[in-house]
Amino acid sequence: MKLKGTREASHADSWYDGNPNGLSSQLDQFLSDVPSSIDDNGLPIPGAKVVIAPHAGYSYSGPCAAWAYKCLDLSKAKRVFVLGPSHTYYLRGCALTKFAKYETPFGDLTVDEDVVQQLRETGKFQDIPSKGDVDEHSLEMHLPFLYKRITQTFASEAEYPTIVPILVGDNNGAEEKEFGKLLAPYLRDPDNAFVVSSDFCHWGLRFSYTAYAPEGKVDQLQPLSRRMPKPTNPPIHESIKQVDHLAMDAVASGDHDKFVDNLRHTKNTVCGRHPIGVVMAALEELAKENPDPNKYRFKFVQYQRSSLVEDVTDSSVSYASAYAIV
Repeated sequence: MKLKGTREASHADSWYDGNPNGLSSQLDQFLSDVPSSIDDNGLPIPGAKVVIAPHAGYSYSGPCAAWAYKCLDLSKAKRVFVLGPSHTYYLRGCALTKFAKYETPFGDLTVDEDVVQQLRETGKFQDIPSKGDVDEHSLEMHLPFLYKRITQTFASEAEYPTIVPILVGDNNGAEEKEFGKLLAPYLRDPDNAFVVSSDFCHWGLRFSYTAYAPEGKVDQLQPLSRRMPKPTNPPIHESIKQVDHLAMDAVASGDHDKFVDNLRHTKNTVCGRHPIGVVMAALEELAKENPDPNKYRFKFVQYQRSSLVEDVTDSSVSYASAYAIV
């Protein structure tokens, strides 16, 4: 199938600044606020061609996402896979874009038609409905950051990498492993980089998730309700942090099963859990072939929240950034 048309930057001027000058200044500020070195490495971190970064409006998650993007090593990238969850329609499995280009306020990013066709020919992927693609924010929110980092890395547009947008649906652990095996050869290829789109805990009555760890006992999570007195031991935001860090520790373990088991236990509302799971499974495949304690595992570099919840009537969304060296 021939890719056609350009997906508009539908969230520009609402979720982020649609003016290229204003947007550029904002992203420059976010990136400059990140230290010049992380984990004793100058940035970008050599070989860090996989990142996890959040996808909320930039005023909320932009400062956190900048940590991932400053770590991301695009120096050898000829294409960048962008994997995100579907918020706009129910999806089982994974799906590929039908658009030839994705618009950003800085210019268009070109979809890698050859790779999309290779993936389509496996018979394992669906097509993203055009309306679902345009309405979805989980992929779009990464493209201005990606474009900014591309322009900082490459001298001419002729060198700019293409993109491979993939929506990852509601898959079980075994299905995530299948897609991980399928994508592992692309992850192994030094020409490819990967961006995984995910926020972490969505906490509050409006998210139908009010899990709380009394006295910090995360093995005794219980839902809070409006009728309960305001808990203080610990404050709700500290309990949220505990739950998130359990998930982050499971991701950092490099063990896909641990991450799946963690979410089964805590029910943490990590919206990009399936894209994370697929890429963790792919990294595990590479780790089997070439065990190396310094590679194939995510390292978290930043954790932030939209607000610090004190009362059950409050809500927050958590953001985390991580990188993996391949």
